[in-house]
Amino acid sequence: MNRHRIISLLAAAALMLTMAGCGDGDSSASSSKGEVTPPNGSETAVDFKTGTDGSARVKVNGTDFEVGGKKLWLNGANAPWINWNDFGGSFSFMEWNEHFKALHDSGINCARVWISCNGEVGMDIDEDGNFKGATEQHWKDLSELFSIAEANQVYIMATVQSFDHYKDDENVDNSQEKFSAWRKLIQDGAKTDSYINNYIVPLVKTFGKSDYFFSVDLCNEPDWIFENSECGNIEWEHLSAYYAKAAAAIHANSDVLVTVGLGMPKYNSDKIQGNKISNGYLQSFIEEGPGYSKELAFVDFYSTHWYPWEEGSGMGNPFKQTPEEFGLDTDRPTVIGECPGTPTKMTLAEEYKAAYDLGYDGVLAWKTSGQNDGNGLIDDISPATKEMKEKYEEEIFPLGFLAA
Repeated sequence: MNRHRIISLLAAAALMLTMAGCGDGDSSASSSKGEVTPPNGSETAVDFKTGTDGSARVKVNGTDFEVGGKKLWLNGANAPWINWNDFGGSFSFMEWNEHFKALHDSGINCARVWISCNGEVGMDIDEDGNFKGATEQHWKDLSELFSIAEANQVYIMATVQSFDHYKDDENVDNSQEKFSAWRKLIQDGAKTDSYINNYIVPLVKTFGKSDYFFSVDLCNEPDWIFENSECGNIEWEHLSAYYAKAAAAIHANSDVLVTVGLGMPKYNSDKIQGNKISNGYLQSFIEEGPGYSKELAFVDFYSTHWYPWEEGSGMGNPFKQTPEEFGLDTDRPTVIGECPGTPTKMTLAEEYKAAYDLGYDGVLAWKTSGQNDGNGLIDDISPATKEMKEKYEEEIFPLGFLAA
């Protein structure tokens, strides 16, 4: 029995243990890269125990992901929620454990999970946008999620915000709407710093100990926060300043990778509307002197979303174009972070294979869990991921596939 199988089995056994209550947590940074900023960062309400030892950590080597010196291709899927606002709310250990086992059995090695769907649950933010931290239950639920991920060899891309945080949603009870608070937070530098210090930093310092905490997705489709009045029409300067400072803080405090799930390539490309997460643009928001380290303000990979209407709007098609032809910089890995799980012009298996052949580093179709929105669920996506796993198992599970 190889070492990685033993580690995974130990992690599976750990799932049966009761999660810690209000422990002090381990506030030590797992990386010595750069200056640790913001200076402290609140602690979580759990002392997370990982079953990993660093050997399964995903790293970037040029334009590739690597694990243990071997290339990794993300045969992924979106598993955003089982029940909206699971973490700190309706989280079920049994449901998530069963679902991640199904992902693993489908050959899926990476899941994009919305650990905060719209900021209504699990987040302690007042009406003026002052952020105090996450709830104890939120942290406990995340402890179970990352233990489940370890046991099932599924890397997690944790999405911490969405345009939904800023959306004036008429379907939400007005007494509980927090969209105004999130708008105030993102447009006030000091309040943004507090959010990073009291949430982003403790998130990566606590759970970044797990090799299967692959990356933080700082926001789902911020394009709509900028473009849509119902989301506030907030300027990119405020949005990208948050991404810059959060990326710098994550890189200073952990080995967790960073991205932003842009909804359209036009805001991820200097060839279209300008790359709002390029190194130069992000670093322009970091002031010289004490504080965030300018050189750490970057995303490790691009995770652009794509739906068929975008091709009709002149933004190309990643299943027909290389990343460069699609308009993206080619100095880092690129994944297709969302696409329909029920395409019409090609099969999903053909799209995954085309992305592999064209030089993308992974695909995460929408979606395996939650309500059926017409774009697919796990039964629609699993035939494609199983086929890719059979063809490219050494790149999808470079440490070996843990049989069920």
